[in-house]
Amino acid sequence: MNEGQVGRGRIDKKTEPPPENEWFVYLIEAENGFLYTGITTDLDRRIKEHKEGKKGAKFFRRSPPKRFLVRSGPYSRSIALKLEHRIKQLKREEKLKLKVRRNLKSLLDSLS
Repeated sequence: MNEGQVGRGRIDKKTEPPPENEWFVYLIEAENGFLYTGITTDLDRRIKEHKEGKKGAKFFRRSPPKRFLVRSGPYSRSIALKLEHRIKQLKREEKLKLKVRRNLKSLLDSLS
């Protein structure tokens, strides 16, 4: 059987979707000072991908990641996507203020 195929009721671990409530929202500052917002199920893997440039965002081709500004979660995928969208709408100064928040979910509450 090839890797990733289903057999005898078993799914290869590489094809299993992440648990629904284990998504993280993150904000990274690039070397050039620009800010990047994203979501992932594995923060360490994702920053490595961004640094290596293979599977990382095109955003970092111009300037590599410098540091995490915000790491928050875990959330459901739905909440993480909503938070990511909300953060992307903020001005730079507002994004930088997020460093002091422990729970970004309060951002969604402010939309109501």
